[in-house]
Amino acid sequence: MSIDLTLAYALQLDQQDELAAYRTRFYHTDSDLVYMDGNSLGRLPAHTAERVAQIVRDEWGEKLIRSWGINWFQAPIQVGEKIARLVGAGIGQVAVSDSTTINLYKLAMSALMLRPGRTKIVTDTLNFPSDLYMLQGCSHVLGGKHRIQMLEPVDGMRVETQAVLDAIDEDTALVTLSHVVFKSGYMYDAKTITNYAHQKGALVLWDLSHSVGSVPVELDDWGADFAAGCTYKYLNGGPGAPAFLYVNNALQAQALSPIWGWFGERAPFSFELEYAPAAGIQRFLCGTPPVLSVLAMEPGVDLMLEIGIERLRKKSLQLTSYLIDLADARLAPLGFSLGTPRETAQRGSHVSLRHPDGYRINRALIEEMNVIPDFREPDNIRLGVTPIYTSFKDIWESVDRIEKVITEKRNLHFSAARQTVT
Repeated sequence: MSIDLTLAYALQLDQQDELAAYRTRFYHTDSDLVYMDGNSLGRLPAHTAERVAQIVRDEWGEKLIRSWGINWFQAPIQVGEKIARLVGAGIGQVAVSDSTTINLYKLAMSALMLRPGRTKIVTDTLNFPSDLYMLQGCSHVLGGKHRIQMLEPVDGMRVETQAVLDAIDEDTALVTLSHVVFKSGYMYDAKTITNYAHQKGALVLWDLSHSVGSVPVELDDWGADFAAGCTYKYLNGGPGAPAFLYVNNALQAQALSPIWGWFGERAPFSFELEYAPAAGIQRFLCGTPPVLSVLAMEPGVDLMLEIGIERLRKKSLQLTSYLIDLADARLAPLGFSLGTPRETAQRGSHVSLRHPDGYRINRALIEEMNVIPDFREPDNIRLGVTPIYTSFKDIWESVDRIEKVITEKRNLHFSAARQTVT
């Protein structure tokens, strides 16, 4: 199948894009910059800067501590309820709290405590390493009695659903996977895996960090037990923005967080000396929340809700398909291979292009070509497609500038020694 490789075609696609106007609702200073790393750090929504200034000036500066009683105390739950609408969760099941890793720890430990007679945890080697470290920590804290089975991908980018099902047995306490894999963008069949795990008596914890705001998520429909995810990627919540967690209503009365703190207590301002967990999702909060960061993420979440995840997913697939087509035509002859599934049902919203010299190519893109992707070992140049502000012209420019790096041998200007952040 032939594809129009011209810039004029990309501009035509942008003219037809029903979401194109949303690009102007984000902060831009360099018209030549091609930002393809929104799956690591989303752009700044224009309204966020105004909202944070208002919070600092009026709520902190003027109202001072009185703001806790006006809207700060309930912020983790109120913003959580908005995120719940993006992940298919009913009322009272999502809260904003801590970092993704801490939330995953709280949920994994809770799940393992609910299955005390079982000793196996099923995950995969494609999971984000922090998730794997967290599981290793859980096993260590619980005396090393849990065995972590890490499934291996068959093609470097995916573990087939059947392989996951085959690993789940009557000794499995917990199945925990990233819904969308961080390197390849492969997307699991979450409902099938969750249903089968439940048939075997296991609980399931999903990491939604590369899913929320980019692909449809239906936690209640899946029957998910637990989930967590970050807000600084597709939700554009800002660097280090607190994460969110989900606990199914059916488990909330019996599930307990392993970290007990006063925001998870039933009457925090009674200052009792013995902990008594709050009812519902609040029991999974712990210490005082970072209010400025919680409220700063709200404008980004509001934008997602305004558009709707189905429209975002439609454009995401158009963009990633266009990127793959261009890469096939222009980059494959230069030694690049696709590190992301071609099947749209198995693809999230980022595309990995693999090349033996991927690290130095990535350096050249950032430092000489004004394109910002990121690099993931061993050879993945990861291009994050954020449908709310990524344009078809961005896709065309990314491929064009990658091609120029190779043809002009710009990658040879850089050392292969890894920098601290890649």
